[in-house]
Amino acid sequence: MDTEPSMAPPTTTRSRALATEAVHAGRDDLAALGLHTPPIDLSTTYPSYDSRGEAERIDAFAATGARLEGPPVYARLDNPTTARFETALARLEGTASAVSFASGMAALTAVLLVRASMGLRHVVAVRPLYGCSDHLLGAGLLGTEVTWTDPAGIAEAIRPDTGLVIVETPANPTLAEVDIRAIAHSCGSVPLLVDNTFATPVLQRPVEHGARIVLHSATKYLGGHGDVMGGVVACDEEFAARLRQVRFATGGVLHPMAGYLLLRGLATLPVRVRAASASAAELARRLSADPRIARVHYPEIGGAMVSFEVYGDPHRVISAVRLITPAVSLGSVDTLIQHPASISHRIVAEGDRQAAGVGDRLLRLSVGLEDVEDLWADLRRALGARESGPSTSATGASAQGTAVDGAQEAGISDLPPRTGAASAPVSRPAGR
Repeated sequence: MDTEPSMAPPTTTRSRALATEAVHAGRDDLAALGLHTPPIDLSTTYPSYDSRGEAERIDAFAATGARLEGPPVYARLDNPTTARFETALARLEGTASAVSFASGMAALTAVLLVRASMGLRHVVAVRPLYGCSDHLLGAGLLGTEVTWTDPAGIAEAIRPDTGLVIVETPANPTLAEVDIRAIAHSCGSVPLLVDNTFATPVLQRPVEHGARIVLHSATKYLGGHGDVMGGVVACDEEFAARLRQVRFATGGVLHPMAGYLLLRGLATLPVRVRAASASAAELARRLSADPRIARVHYPEIGGAMVSFEVYGDPHRVISAVRLITPAVSLGSVDTLIQHPASISHRIVAEGDRQAAGVGDRLLRLSVGLEDVEDLWADLRRALGARESGPSTSATGASAQGTAVDGAQEAGISDLPPRTGAASAPVSRPAGR
């Protein structure tokens, strides 16, 4: 039975809603194949009695990087199961193509190698980024050179050999946001790469705002269950062809089982993100009203990530949670908490880390699908295990006046005012 994914667009004549696309993209040919769920192709190699024909197809791939017509040749070139995931993710992000990799870092590495192979080794980047992305750029491990700047300095930082501008929005772990459209304008002809791991296509599609490359650590929300590792780049077909060539040469391929799990994860992505985002917005509201919290970060776009700074020892909070899991990573169905300065951003130089807003008292919370009351009870207990916050004084009143940076979930009312402090509104959805 022919179980290769159809690359043809869906037969529907109208645009499908994101929730519908999440369920059906990459699966449009299944009924015609007599299947209900996507098959898993675990083959590493494929038989062929036409060696001359295989040679011609391999030559064509080497020249163009385009997907091979006909049956697969070798798993490092392509795989029908992972191809389904790529097709689905591209449709969700609104791009022509997507190329998957063994991890998010493998995906970023491939992007940098493609640009470097064209003699464009200089990168302009805005902090904060995920700690390992920051390290990969700053350490020059791939022969790249990076200029760190704020969004306003991007145009000035671009050089003739600049191959890429990189931003992450909302950023890891501060949840800082940037105006993608404004930055894309500043980039001119230089491609803008947006790390969309935190927002996912449920909350924003960067290509609609001028980005040309979208990066995901698929390990996070796309998989959504903490049991699969992968990365994916959504882009136009020309860039995707180059990425496939790099992937073939370097071997950073996504395993078919991972491709299957990621495709399955996409089906529930909108439901998971929206449910977790509602709980995150409520937790952000409650944390902002807690006198033991110095500051809460929650993006205007919404989402399931909350970061907050405590007055006392953040490590006590980490050690005291019981329902929430103290662990690195994010985007799972269960809630995770971690101390970025100790783990995800430990590899970033302390001065750079602090300058990017990743302070020693910052905690990052990835909100899952548990009941919000249970999560809040666990957080309250954990916060109670640490030293008490400052009394209402000049310092305390100033800190109490700092609330949620931004929030965006329908039905969440404005924060109640505190004694001697101004209230901080929680914004509502912008419809993205």
